[in-house]
Amino acid sequence: MAEFTHFNESGRARMVDISTKESTVRLATAQAKVVLLPETLEKIQRGKIAKGDVLAVAQVAGVMGAKKTPDLIPMCHPILLTSVDIVFKEELQPDPQGRSSITVTATAKTIGPTGVEMEAMTAATVAALTIYDMCKAVDRGMSFSEVCLVSKSGGKSGTYRRKD
Repeated sequence: MAEFTHFNESGRARMVDISTKESTVRLATAQAKVVLLPETLEKIQRGKIAKGDVLAVAQVAGVMGAKKTPDLIPMCHPILLTSVDIVFKEELQPDPQGRSSITVTATAKTIGPTGVEMEAMTAATVAALTIYDMCKAVDRGMSFSEVCLVSKSGGKSGTYRRKD
């Protein structure tokens, strides 16, 4: 059975020692889906949201979120991110419940001894929260789903790709 390294000898949480881990290129992609009314998505696409360009602000917020990850997640190591990218896929066609969606995909990269999964997940989530914040005046019923790690590469554990 694998030993958990996130606990000290007293059984309390600790930050894992990564000083002996090899530095490799680390890449992680995560996503979050924002579910919203079709009219709300149309307003976003037409630039009719009073707070401004929703996706531009969400993109910057996602990058900022990735950079702040160790300030939000207690045992997350501060790392030097070499890139963060946020992409949006808009689905105007309503689902069976009459809702449209925006899928936020965030990719984070570094060269170092620990991965960037948490940075990618935080970036996707903060971008989704920003969409909610900017549109809540017209659609308080927005929700989030499918927040997940899509893939990761680098490090001793190698490559992971989510199976749909």
